[in-house]
Amino acid sequence: MCDEHTVEDDAEFLQARGQGDGIAALSRRGFAALSVGALAGCTSMGDAGAEGATDVAESEVEITTPDGACDAYFVHPSKGKHAAVLVWPDIMGLRPAFRMMGKRLAHEGYSVLVVNPYYRTQKGAVLSEGESFSQPAVRERLMPMARSLNAETNATDANAFINWLDKQSVVDTGRKVGTTGYCMGGPFTMRTAAARPDRVGAGGSFHGGGVATDQPNSPHHLVPKMKASFLFAIAQNDDERDPQMKVRLREAYDAADLPAEIEVYPAQHGWCALDSAVYDEAQAEKAHARLVALLKTALA
Repeated sequence: MCDEHTVEDDAEFLQARGQGDGIAALSRRGFAALSVGALAGCTSMGDAGAEGATDVAESEVEITTPDGACDAYFVHPSKGKHAAVLVWPDIMGLRPAFRMMGKRLAHEGYSVLVVNPYYRTQKGAVLSEGESFSQPAVRERLMPMARSLNAETNATDANAFINWLDKQSVVDTGRKVGTTGYCMGGPFTMRTAAARPDRVGAGGSFHGGGVATDQPNSPHHLVPKMKASFLFAIAQNDDERDPQMKVRLREAYDAADLPAEIEVYPAQHGWCALDSAVYDEAQAEKAHARLVALLKTALA
């Protein structure tokens, strides 16, 4: 998950590439400022997509959970029923970048729900324009919110979200559900798959933090409860800090006889998020392609 080490890594990475003065450059960019190039990459679908879906419908929705009402973004092809995908954002929460990433999956032919993981604390965006995780004051605000979420809240939320999806007329309940997570959302995908093995058939963790640690409550210990195929796209600096993470994941999935694609990408933590200062278009496109390949197979 994002922390002070991530900020330091990003600052060094940007300085090495000659992009500004490290942390100050991160602050200037801000997570709300989407680049034109990133937007173009997200919205140019090329052909009609996975199921010929060129048009999508989108809406802001509220989902009742045991702890209140979660605000979320729901987007899906305008015609027909489609497999559902539940998206857990990174530590910066639900915002324009993740709405666009969800919309891209909808263009691929899926009914996509992007949730606000912080709904218990705050509705809507948790960052204002110009703010970024690189700013100490922002981290002081976000970290307690992130720590307020745990395995129990993940499981109850996942159950509520999947139940809601299954009631939507545009969701094909005859097909399994997929789930994706970024940064802190990586472990959420694993807990979702373990909480609802009856429904979750595929999961994707992108620069997920803490997915396989040496702690007894590590998400990888939940693998025996899952029935989902997984994709783990690991950031190079995360792998440098914990090279055993990929080993623990491989051992867990092999022991459970479940398919898992586990790869370290030559990119920094956060590279998949469109509004990240270290967004890497080439590696993000590769990760997206691998996700779509998994969903096509596992949710067929």
